[in-house]
Amino acid sequence: MSALLDHIVAAAVATEENTPDPDQVTPGVVGFIATFFVAAVTVLLVIDMVRRVRRVTYRAQVREQLEAEARDAAAAEAGAAGSAVEGRVDRQQQDRGPVAEERDDR
Repeated sequence: MSALLDHIVAAAVATEENTPDPDQVTPGVVGFIATFFVAAVTVLLVIDMVRRVRRVTYRAQVREQLEAEARDAAAAEAGAAGSAVEGRVDRQQQDRGPVAEERDDR
């Protein structure tokens, strides 16, 4: 059993000797470039997403304004058409004169 214990201790000592110095183990230039690339792509994607969302929002606002203008124009036309119809009725009654009004009364 002592031989097994000697092997375990020897393996532990060998492991400590093979462990690299934490100050010397760094990602290096390649790790920095990879991290910088991922960060840059993320920033560009966020900027693009914000631009697209803003464009969709502006389009929706313009669509609502156009629909509101169309509704207002339709209401104005309906109001103008209604007043034109009333004007025609008034003119027809004026053109018929008092004799025509008496006939209508009967």
